[in-house]
Amino acid sequence: MAEAVAVTGIGLLTPAGCDPATNWKNLCAGRSLAGRNREFEGLPVDISCDVADFEPRLELGPRLARRLDRFAHLGIAAARRAVADADMCVADGPPERVGVVLGVGSNSLRTYVEEFTRLGQDRARAVSPLALPRSVPNMVAGEVALDVGARGPNFVVTSACASGSNALGVARALLLGGLCDVVLAGGAESWSRMTAVCFAQMQALSRRTDRPALASRPFDVDRDGFVLGEGAAVLVLERLGHARARGARSRALLRGYGSSADACHPMAPHPDGAGAEQAVRQALADAGCAPGDVGHVNAHGSSTQLGDAAEARMLRRVFDGHVPPVTATKSVVGHALGAAGAIEAAVTVLSLERQEVPPTANLGRQDPGLELDVVTGAARRVGFDVALSTSFAFGGQNAALVFSAG
Repeated sequence: MAEAVAVTGIGLLTPAGCDPATNWKNLCAGRSLAGRNREFEGLPVDISCDVADFEPRLELGPRLARRLDRFAHLGIAAARRAVADADMCVADGPPERVGVVLGVGSNSLRTYVEEFTRLGQDRARAVSPLALPRSVPNMVAGEVALDVGARGPNFVVTSACASGSNALGVARALLLGGLCDVVLAGGAESWSRMTAVCFAQMQALSRRTDRPALASRPFDVDRDGFVLGEGAAVLVLERLGHARARGARSRALLRGYGSSADACHPMAPHPDGAGAEQAVRQALADAGCAPGDVGHVNAHGSSTQLGDAAEARMLRRVFDGHVPPVTATKSVVGHALGAAGAIEAAVTVLSLERQEVPPTANLGRQDPGLELDVVTGAARRVGFDVALSTSFAFGGQNAALVFSAG
């Protein structure tokens, strides 16, 4: 079994809050935070889950806030919080041994519309020189490094909704391979009007626009699609020996990582979750764990008909019908796409620390024959040492992470 990798810091900004404690409180309330989005007015779906109580101009300064798109605002803010939580000074690293690996689903489209409009009006010289560097995916990792002074390996991982989880797995590999002593890993994503339109046209979003708070319904028989979210989560990862040598607190251990492709369909998951099962079993084997060791699952649970059914089949098969308590974080904070896996990984760490499983919102009745032990109503006190977090994506890309108590 590989050397343990410790989580020593967490930075977390979601619709449930801008710090771990506030996130935990709102997640445990078990109520969806979806609401009407004024920027989506006139679109086929006009609801989303948004990060409130975060003002980039105040936190980052007006110049940096103006230069960057929102996904980078969120990523930098999460990284700053994670470094502070880890009680770490990157400059003492040494900085060339501190890496940054972040998951991002796609280009940030938030400010592209006005730039493409100028181009479409034959006003090419009016296109901002910042259009590209504030929008392409890799820049959030580069901007985080610039902000905190990390000079080690630096890149983004993009595998749609599995990006954040894959970023954490890749960061762990950098640590175990000896390329880094510390890696800031996670994901960042913000929505845009174009993002909302594209997913709506694909019939992937819930159409319960008249009742936003009831729209996200993972594993519920009446689910009809996900609710767009946004956010960022950055975890400070370091080898356990390195963390102990500098006197850092280990919040949890990232024990295992698995990744796979369905090679089945460009958008729909394998109906039986075969690729997802491969990733989960690989993560468990990497962690040196058996399915029976797992005491909690933070499920991908996106609230799509095909995705939730495939995941439920997979979990019932992996755990031989005895699935441990499950939660679906997206039921409360929506689906933050490339950042979702990192957000759910952070929540999994919080669950391990508190020995509780937060509830899933809006679950009334599950698919017959695919029932799981999904926690509802209130947080459930559970004694457990090992937890699993899963992420699955368009393109058939799957990722799974295994955490244990620190």
